[in-house]
Amino acid sequence: MSEDSQRSVHVERTATGHFVATNARGGTLPFGTASDDGGAAFTPVELLLAAIGGCTAADVDVATARHAEPDRFSVSVTGDKISDELGNRMTGLVVSFDVSFPDGEGAERARAILPRAVRTSHERLCTVSRTIETGTPVTTVIEGG
Repeated sequence: MSEDSQRSVHVERTATGHFVATNARGGTLPFGTASDDGGAAFTPVELLLAAIGGCTAADVDVATARHAEPDRFSVSVTGDKISDELGNRMTGLVVSFDVSFPDGEGAERARAILPRAVRTSHERLCTVSRTIETGTPVTTVIEGG
């Protein structure tokens, strides 16, 4: 793999059940598992769902927004968190698009390509959902002591 293909984040524990992810560009995203913040922080599972929705939303937005600015564009991602003989995991993942465009020629084109854009994102473009669907192995390493 080339350096151009490498992606990374660094996760730092800030307190019990609280973490901050930092990307290579210096952006940060707090998340956690603790409920002492009123339960507002995203959990790792919610971040996974957001990554799926965000990835496919970006693909579809690029394809449709060049024709018309949407009146409404939202994506919801749901699934069931289960624990079985395979361990903890998500099943039944569903990505739902709610998109509308104003009247006009460009909007007609955007509406016409929307189904193809969603399908192409799902079947080929969205790195996050493609990674989940193809089942990429995860390697763990312990450093330090």
